[in-house]
Amino acid sequence: MRPRHSALVVSLIVVSACAPLTAVREPDEIAGAEPTLAGSGINHATVAEAFITARTPLDNIDSPASWTSPEGKVWLFATAKEGKGLVLYDGDTGATLRGVGTVGTGAGQFQRPNGVAVSGDLLFVVERDNRRVQVLSLPGLASLATFGERELQQPYGLWVRELAGGERDVLVTDAYMAGTDARGDSIVPPLARLDKRIHRYRVRTDGSAVVAELGGTHGDITEAGAIRIPESLWGDPAHDRLLVSEEDTVTGTAVREYSLSGEYRGRTIGLGQFKAQAEGIALWTCPDGSGYWLATDQFKDRSLFHVYDRQTLAPLGAFAGNTVANTDGVWLHQAATSRFPQGVFYAVHDDMAVAAFDWRDVASALSLRADCDG
Repeated sequence: MRPRHSALVVSLIVVSACAPLTAVREPDEIAGAEPTLAGSGINHATVAEAFITARTPLDNIDSPASWTSPEGKVWLFATAKEGKGLVLYDGDTGATLRGVGTVGTGAGQFQRPNGVAVSGDLLFVVERDNRRVQVLSLPGLASLATFGERELQQPYGLWVRELAGGERDVLVTDAYMAGTDARGDSIVPPLARLDKRIHRYRVRTDGSAVVAELGGTHGDITEAGAIRIPESLWGDPAHDRLLVSEEDTVTGTAVREYSLSGEYRGRTIGLGQFKAQAEGIALWTCPDGSGYWLATDQFKDRSLFHVYDRQTLAPLGAFAGNTVANTDGVWLHQAATSRFPQGVFYAVHDDMAVAAFDWRDVASALSLRADCDG
């Protein structure tokens, strides 16, 4: 999503050489001035992008996720909110491989896909306008199942945790609103109605079928702990921690800490430090429980990525690229690839591409560990 106090997202509809423009408003978007990293005064390092994929502004790229084939080939997926579904890139070079899906409500079809995640040989895609999560096989990309249609209202982000026995715990954020005001801006529901900001599903495979059951909903309804505008979230089972981005700049955009069972832990990270809008979250982990959290501040001119200690959540610095800006989703591919022997951090660039940062460059710029042995 773009900053809450930003110009409306513009979706291009190609009808003729002088085609009109139409606007698609999301809950975190209202008209107004857009903060910039250049004017923020935040100290940060600059890390050059290893690559930026081809720009496709008509797709409205939102979130990335990667998968490694048994042969070691890295596929990088990105959701295309105004496109036909997904765009598939080579994760080492950024070359566009092909599109995935068509527009519609059936299997293998998508309506405004947003969040995406890879878990084992399954690809999970959140569809805002179909109000569901669709599950595809890897590498075949056949549609296996959909779930959430009965309860999801305006889903955006998701996090998938693998459990024993091949089951998965899938958490999906839901940015349902209480209508719009006279200007067309979304109205955040009252606190008492924010108790279903996260839907939990238990997903299991049964032969070639995928079966999902709703396991409950979560959402703090206190002034300090509630999420007014949710999207990105990520969990850390080793520390029983779930971080959720609060995108509402009116009450203060930041990242809230919950337990994996959904209880607010009384801590909001980066309140006053995030100047644009808290967005994509990623986690770099080591077996001993150490590592780093990365959280995005969605500046229009250049995105800023804050880094926090995995265990204490203490801030460790921040970095920005030379180009990548207005980032929605991010994805950390920690495993070695042909081009990135210590892993790679992917970040969406300005609704139209995906950028890659070599983890070695990030670690060097902020004096972080490049690997778990260092």
